Amino acid sequence: MSVPDKILTWQMVKGPTYDVEARKVTAPGELEKKEIPVPDLGRGEVLVQIAGCGVCHTDMSYFYDGVPTVTKPPLTLGHEISGTVVAGGPGAESWVGKNVIVPAVMPCNSCDICDKGRGNRCLAQKMPGNSLGVYGGFSSHIPVPSADLCVIDDLKGRPLENYAVIADAATTPYQAAKRADLKAGDPVLITGVTGGVGVYMAQVAKAFGAYPIVGMARHEEKLQRALDLGVDYVINTRDKDFKAVQEEFKSISKQSKVRHNVGWKIFECTGVGSAQDLALGLLGFIGKLVVVGFGLQKNSYSISRLMAFDAEIIGTWGCLPEYYPKVLEMVQSGAIKIDPLLETRPMSTIKEAFKEAHSGGLTKRIVLTPDF
Repeated sequence: MSVPDKILTWQMVKGPTYDVEARKVTAPGELEKKEIPVPDLGRGEVLVQIAGCGVCHTDMSYFYDGVPTVTKPPLTLGHEISGTVVAGGPGAESWVGKNVIVPAVMPCNSCDICDKGRGNRCLAQKMPGNSLGVYGGFSSHIPVPSADLCVIDDLKGRPLENYAVIADAATTPYQAAKRADLKAGDPVLITGVTGGVGVYMAQVAKAFGAYPIVGMARHEEKLQRALDLGVDYVINTRDKDFKAVQEEFKSISKQSKVRHNVGWKIFECTGVGSAQDLALGLLGFIGKLVVVGFGLQKNSYSISRLMAFDAEIIGTWGCLPEYYPKVLEMVQSGAIKIDPLLETRPMSTIKEAFKEAHSGGLTKRIVLTPDF
């Protein structure tokens, strides 16, 4: 395998501009093509030649909204990575030549949080494009720990770059389902079912045997697509107040022969305040609200309702690397569809891709392929 003498990368050389007086971001970050050194690989580390890196909403929050990264700019964004191992440090030589998915979060596997089985939220975790030094996925190569890489033994005729979306978009919903203790027959509501994570949340819920699965969003065309991806009913929330949405939800519940206010597992995938308010308002008796999407706004909610309903609000972050092989199996079996939901573009178009992803108008997730 060819080992480069430098890594070519699109770096965020400057984060977004924040106006202190106005208390808002006034300009996005800046991207520049750079060369950075290939580091000496430590024990258990490998160098991955990147095949593809997905453009995620989290990248947009770093680049446009001023959400802080652990490593301050300059750094390379991108955490949704697939590629091929081209070099291995001491103890990791056998990884060379393997096609892999790089987990979006890689735990230390040795702290008290990891010992509790919650390594997806390990405080010492390595996340490309955030807490892996200057290294991220919008590059030609990336050095990563080998311990938690997910090996793709057989591509099944699919381009290696397409597997990049498993690193976050498909695995984050799986972790959310596990956090919710999702079981066959559980009724599920997904707010933001048309988004980059929501479309996979629907498929994961279907694979777990949930019924009915109700998806909410504001884009009619994408809602119709959701019906082909495991959703049983959809509600277009555009220009509707809470009461109207609630009545439609009640009608669907009655049609499905389940109570509208008992036992629903709600997955909030948008991070948008209005959708979060909807999810909170529809949380009922012995229900669970799992917060999957991220936003900066604050919500007002009477938490005493949780006591009265014996309900739960749960946060979820990333996905345990140990679940990746299961999600890969679901993709390769067809239980989770990825190919119709993505499009590949050359990495040299990253600036345009960021603008489109930030606009919210995309119908497919962009995967950028290195073309340095």
